Amino acid sequence: MTPARTLVVWCPDWPVVASGHTADDPVAVVAANRVVACSAAARADGVQRGQRRRQAEGRCLGLVVVGHDPGRDARAFEPVVAAVERCGPAAEILRPGVCAIPTRGPSRYHGGDDALVSLVRDTVRDAGGVDARVGVADGRFAAERAARLGRVIPEGRSAVFLASMPVSVLARPEWLELVDVLQRLGVATLGALAALPREAVLARFGADGHLAQRLAQGRDERPLSARVPPPDLVVSAELDPPAERVETAAFVARSLATQLHDELGTRGLVCTRVRIEAETEHGESLSRLWRHDGALTAAALAERARWQLDGWIATGATTAGITLLRLAPDEVRPDTGRQLGFWGGDAAAGARASRALARVQGLLGPDAVTTAVLGGGRDPLDQVRLIPWGDERAPARPEVMTISGWGRPERTVWPGRLPPPSPATVHAEPLPADVVDRDGHVVAVTGRGLATGEPARIAIAGGAWVDVTAWAGPWPVDERWWDPPARRRRARWQVVTADGAAHMLAIAGGRWLVEATYD
Repeated sequence: MTPARTLVVWCPDWPVVASGHTADDPVAVVAANRVVACSAAARADGVQRGQRRRQAEGRCLGLVVVGHDPGRDARAFEPVVAAVERCGPAAEILRPGVCAIPTRGPSRYHGGDDALVSLVRDTVRDAGGVDARVGVADGRFAAERAARLGRVIPEGRSAVFLASMPVSVLARPEWLELVDVLQRLGVATLGALAALPREAVLARFGADGHLAQRLAQGRDERPLSARVPPPDLVVSAELDPPAERVETAAFVARSLATQLHDELGTRGLVCTRVRIEAETEHGESLSRLWRHDGALTAAALAERARWQLDGWIATGATTAGITLLRLAPDEVRPDTGRQLGFWGGDAAAGARASRALARVQGLLGPDAVTTAVLGGGRDPLDQVRLIPWGDERAPARPEVMTISGWGRPERTVWPGRLPPPSPATVHAEPLPADVVDRDGHVVAVTGRGLATGEPARIAIAGGAWVDVTAWAGPWPVDERWWDPPARRRRARWQVVTADGAAHMLAIAGGRWLVEATYD
């Protein structure tokens, strides 16, 4: 079944435009210390989406940083949607900055898809001075990609149009893991994904993979089970006295969203498109469609209702207080549950954890949340690198140490690296120690890597002497001998003491240090 012809209006860098800046201003919109949008001038200096704020500021001198405000973006987008609705009915907002209308009737009325595209583009520019890009294709996904290029794709050619695009254009937050796995498996383009056996994709990647393949094939993204909901799912509330402030109406919308979500849950349904309607004291009737990628939760319903109410009130669409608020699910489908992660667990758990950690970073600073990355090195401390959450997870030292004669890296163990097991505790600052033999003489290591005696007792950080019951070593290491400033020469030992403790020691320059402790 051929997807319905759809026209999409895409406003580039809409968060930047909504904040009152132009493409010539070096601007970055930041949320949770990450760049979510940037202007053309900022991109020219190397700023990209997903960068940390400090990285963006380091690449673009004079960068203006603006906080992300979805409510502001939705409020500023309302005049654009109103202008689009003058060219065709039933405009639906996909997200602030992107909206769509079906083209079947408007294209015939205005003389074809190309004429409709020109009309919409001119109408939006005249209404708000917004330089929007408009595209038409079969299905909403292909139409949005066409809008980014400002193209009209002939009917039935959407799959060919999408085939050469990378799978990274499937840029939904919940599909990041799916896209990553596809790329690592060698499925680099939408055409390659579309050519895979449907049953195999469904079995391996579940409902998300099946939907992604439908999009790659240029098919309708909504499953055939989507249907018009029964009228008794509509929830509404009368406001007495009328609400003239957004906060008052949004509070009512939140309770309606929870009521609607609960009612859908009892019927085993989820909402994918909702109609937000309002009436005022002066008899004004307002209505707007909002679509969401995936199921609309209660919080998402309430959030979109608030954005829309703010847009109506801020743009003067209402001349009196709101007396009636209604949420009507315009499209529902069966709730098939949540897709588990590839290795078990909830696929959304990682996204929730990421948002929580980013929130902590916003409160305490970027370096307050770190994660460990394992890499190469001879010492346990060298093999672990703590990096701020969200930074590139690259080891400080690569595991590959040598290059073969053919110029290919070879995975070899670092020369001088201690064998497993690894110590449980690695001291950030090694502890000073004293090691003596049975006669009380300090144990040392000669230039040839030979011990001057057998360790018999050890005292750590000025503590009491403890007998050594077992030991191994020494293992001499001469690092970076070709670089005198960075050269490090030492020898390591492993000892077990009478109190049951086990330590990894190192002697360098005649000084003993406890670098790590075993369980």
